[in-house]
Amino acid sequence: MLDGGSGVDIFPISTLQRMEIRTERIRPNNVCVRAFDGIKRDTTGEIDLILTIGLVDFEVTFQVLNMDTSYNFLLGRPWIHAARATPSTLQQMVKFEYED
Repeated sequence: MLDGGSGVDIFPISTLQRMEIRTERIRPNNVCVRAFDGIKRDTTGEIDLILTIGLVDFEVTFQVLNMDTSYNFLLGRPWIHAARATPSTLQQMVKFEYED
């Protein structure tokens, strides 16, 4: 999942376990993130992983969270900037009408 509003790249610990990546690779840190539900959560730590998109490899430092998510990992602004990518979103025009 790509989230241009996220200041960190997120990797749920459950995804690490499914991919059989050793949790010993997680480095401790003191990062706290605000999840989609608005609750602040401490990270388990961080991990560097190689992410291959198309023909390009990126080394990404992910913040590891121990929480249920609907995504396998989240790429935020750190990756977007490193990849020099321009995310595209569908924008909808909204017209507000009111009466005096």
